[in-house]
Amino acid sequence: MGTETNISKPLIIANSDTWIEGNAVQQLETTAKLPHMRQVAGMPDLHAGRGYPVGAAFFSSGHFYPALIGNDIGCGMAFWQTDLPLQKAKPAKLAKTLGHIDDPLDASWLPRIRELLPAASGDSAGALGTIGGGNHFAELQTPDTVYRSDLLPTDFRPDCLQLLVHSGSRGLGQQILQNHIARFGHQGLSENSADAAAYLAEHQAALEFATANRRLIAERMLERWGAAGSVLLDVHHNFLQHTEIGGESGWLHRKGATPADCGLVMIPGSRGDYSYLVQPTANTDHALRSLAHGAGRKWQRGECKGRLSHKYSADSLRRTAFGSVVICQDKALIYEEAPQAYKNVDSIIRALADAGLIHLVARFKPVLTYKTGGSCGGEA
Repeated sequence: MGTETNISKPLIIANSDTWIEGNAVQQLETTAKLPHMRQVAGMPDLHAGRGYPVGAAFFSSGHFYPALIGNDIGCGMAFWQTDLPLQKAKPAKLAKTLGHIDDPLDASWLPRIRELLPAASGDSAGALGTIGGGNHFAELQTPDTVYRSDLLPTDFRPDCLQLLVHSGSRGLGQQILQNHIARFGHQGLSENSADAAAYLAEHQAALEFATANRRLIAERMLERWGAAGSVLLDVHHNFLQHTEIGGESGWLHRKGATPADCGLVMIPGSRGDYSYLVQPTANTDHALRSLAHGAGRKWQRGECKGRLSHKYSADSLRRTAFGSVVICQDKALIYEEAPQAYKNVDSIIRALADAGLIHLVARFKPVLTYKTGGSCGGEA
C-alpha cells in the first residue's frame, strides 16, 4: 500500500446525547492522516490524550505505530467471581481487612510469580501485584441488574461479590515506549523490519506481564480477605494486533478500546458509577471490532482540584452516592479520579447499544474501590 492514507472522516460511535470534546476529535482526525493509516474509529468515551486520543482504534497497512498504543501496553480489565457473600459486604470492614497493597509482593509470592511469569526479573518485577496510578483501580462490586441471565458466565454467582481489576504493564510498558520513541520518534515501524519484530517481542512480553499483574492483584486482595475466586474474563484494551478487516490485512491498534471479538467484556464507569457486563454483537467491523473501555474523562487532570475542592473535601470523596468506600490516600488523585471528572457511563452504554454493537448482560455497582493506600502518581 506504500504510504497511502485513508483521509476520510473517522468514524465516531456516538448518539445525540454523547459529549466528546473538540480536542479529542481533532486528535482523531490528525491520526487518521498518518501514512499507511486505513481506518480510524473513535468510541463514545473518546477523550484527548498526549498527542493521540484515548478511546479509539486505528487500522494501518504495512506499518504500525507503537506510540498509538502508548506507555501502558496490555492495560485492561480482569473480572473475577469471588466467594465473598453479599450479606457480608460491609465496605468499611472490607477496607480495614484489606489494608494497603502498594508495596511489592514479599518473598512468599516468588513461586507464584515464577509460575505465572517465569521470565520476570529486574525492576519491573517489583511492580507485579500493584495497581499503579492514574485511572487504575481494583473494585469489589455487587450485581445490580441482570438483563440476560442466559449470557452470564458459567461460574457467575449472583449471591457473591465480584472483583474488577484495571491495571497494565506498569513500568515495563513505559520503558518499552520510551526506548522506542528515543530511537524512532513517532514515525512508526515497517512491518517486515527487524525493528518491528523486536518491538513485537517486547509488546508480547508486556501483555504477558499485564495479565500476570492483574491476576496477582486479585489473588493478593482475595488472600487478605480469606476468600477464593475465579477469573470470569481478562481482556486487554491497549495493544497491537495483526488481523484482517474488510478483506485487508493490517495492524489494529487499540488505545483505550475494548475488543469486541473476544466474547463478554466489562465496561466500567467511574468509582461512583455503574459498570456493565456486555456481549458484543456479531458484526463490529465498522467499529474496528472495538468498544468503549469505560466512561471516558470529561475534565483534564490538572483542572479537577480547582473545579471540586471548594465543593468537596478529600474525605467526602472517599464515600460515593452508592455508599461505597474509596481507598485513596493520595489527595491529588482523589480529585483527579472523582466521579465528576468522568462522563456518565449510561450515556456511553446507550451510544454503543444504539450503534448495534452490544447486548446488555448485567449491571454492577461499587462496594469498595481501591486506588492507593499511600501516595502514588503517574497516568494510565
